[in-house]
Amino acid sequence: MLNFLNIENVTVAELTDKKQVISEVQEMLDLMGDSGVNNCNRIILREQNLHPDFFRLHTGLAGEILQKFSTYDFKLAIIGDFSKYQSKSLHDFIRESNKGNRIFFTDNFDDAIIKLKS
Repeated sequence: MLNFLNIENVTVAELTDKKQVISEVQEMLDLMGDSGVNNCNRIILREQNLHPDFFRLHTGLAGEILQKFSTYDFKLAIIGDFSKYQSKSLHDFIRESNKGNRIFFTDNFDDAIIKLKS
């Protein structure tokens, strides 16, 4: 279930269903479609909304999903505790993503909103 927030004239969709787990690209495309219909191209997810394979970069799931955000001009903020992951490549990926302007990894909701507003 998506909750739509209007923050300073920017609409942000937040996935509020803590049990929904995105494990395939099509599931993310469906969320993006639901957002787009509501004139929204910014999404907030929680770490638990993403299948563990997303955080195992060798599976390719993160790359496939995140490419859609570039293709369809969407922004994404993922809220979670990423320090628990031991993968250096994942931490490098997170750091590089946070330097950009499309995909953000953060540990709190307020930071996610700030990053998505711009």
